[in-house]
Amino acid sequence: MSAPTEGKLNAVALTALVVGSMIGAGIFSLPATFARSTGGLGAIIAWTIAGVGMLMLAFVFQNLARRKPELDSGIYAYARAGFGNYLGFASAFGFWAGTCIGNVSYFILLKSTLGSFIPVFGDGNTLAAIAASSVLLWGFHFLVLRGVQQATVINTIATIAKMIPIVVFVVVLVAAFDRNLFMLNFWGDALTVTSPDLAHSDDYGRVGHAAAEAAQAGNADGSLFEQVRATMLVTVFVFLGIEGASVYSRYAANRKDVGVATILGFLGVLCLLMLITLLSYGVMLRPELAGLRQPSMAGVLEAIVGRWGAIFISVGLLVSVLGAYLSWTLLAAEVLFSAAHDKAMPQFLSRENAHKVPAAALWLTTLLVQFFLVLTFFTEYAFTLALELTSSLTLVPYLLVAAYALKLARARETNVLARGNRAKDLVIAVLATAYALLMLYAGGLKYLLLSAVIYAPGTLLYIQARREQALPVFNGAERFIFVATVAGAIVALHGLVSGWITL
Repeated sequence: MSAPTEGKLNAVALTALVVGSMIGAGIFSLPATFARSTGGLGAIIAWTIAGVGMLMLAFVFQNLARRKPELDSGIYAYARAGFGNYLGFASAFGFWAGTCIGNVSYFILLKSTLGSFIPVFGDGNTLAAIAASSVLLWGFHFLVLRGVQQATVINTIATIAKMIPIVVFVVVLVAAFDRNLFMLNFWGDALTVTSPDLAHSDDYGRVGHAAAEAAQAGNADGSLFEQVRATMLVTVFVFLGIEGASVYSRYAANRKDVGVATILGFLGVLCLLMLITLLSYGVMLRPELAGLRQPSMAGVLEAIVGRWGAIFISVGLLVSVLGAYLSWTLLAAEVLFSAAHDKAMPQFLSRENAHKVPAAALWLTTLLVQFFLVLTFFTEYAFTLALELTSSLTLVPYLLVAAYALKLARARETNVLARGNRAKDLVIAVLATAYALLMLYAGGLKYLLLSAVIYAPGTLLYIQARREQALPVFNGAERFIFVATVAGAIVALHGLVSGWITL
């Protein structure tokens, strides 16, 4: 571990950025979100796919941090180095827009949690909830304006604090775990008796009552493949933030700490995600889990220990969401700033204030979050939409980073790595690229089209940047990509108007 350097972040702070970015709203929604789609077996398969795929992406970020130390703000810089200016811009813009929408999901879940105690907040998208969220939004905005170092210290403290209720949740579920219940939930159909012993268990007698709850919760089973596919964007969402140390690489006291922080943060979070999901199948029937309101971790703990469990988890969620929001705000502003500094975004976004904070980028970030917050009032399932759209937007930058690593490995390019590592790097890059493509497919056409609605008008920022430099806007291939994006946006808007795409 490196020693702290004045004005720099050491391995502990970088790891806290990664963990703080990944552990936010999503982890508290896992029991019900998975139960509505699949059982224990499907969850194991989904986490295996997500774990391997995201581990490959973590290795990609680690390898690129070592091979390309001159490229700061990895999400943007890697895409631009590999595929040109427009796709570099698209990577930065997509990550930034996805981060902004992800922050909206944090506010929704936060107010939904408070809605259990303060009914006026409802499910997080009432007028009162939006007004309260807006106050928090601007409060964080002015906090971050005071300095990145101060904000990262607060994030480190919040990361430690929010781990306490999560660890307590896991310990309680381990103690209360019922093997019979887990096996009853294993195949994804709580109405199927999987062993003779279960037919005579007390748990099986609850199935009939819980089946009705499953229908109301939207619990639609299909083949095991479809069950797993339905969870894929959720697994992507909870891993968003894995690139945190890479994005902030210019602040690292030691470049090696970037890769170490990425891997350590990923492995720790993966263990927590799997434990929370799988242990929940051993304490409640799947239809009961599916019927829980979000944050469903609160409902699970309440079922075991009583009302104080829901309050305990709710407090932990509040700390978690506020800390994660801070991390994501830092990441979003940093990506815009770095892209503007490299002239892929308009120059006004490269302005810093006296505290060395990318102030213009932060203002634009906060304004976009505010815009999407207002839109949640018109959306029935605001949290789910924000979660899945965030995942879809961010998968495009992930795909470009993985493809860049693949390009380097195929070109036999070496920098600080020995030649003998080429085969390993090639396998990692192939698997990471395949995973990103698989996730885009699993997300479905709807979210790709909705992403195009955001990417297409966002290109105006790129056009302005190119005109500031008196450069041609697109080359041949880039023009084709832009036209395809606009066409997708038009199709999506038509779908929204005609009703075959719903929010």
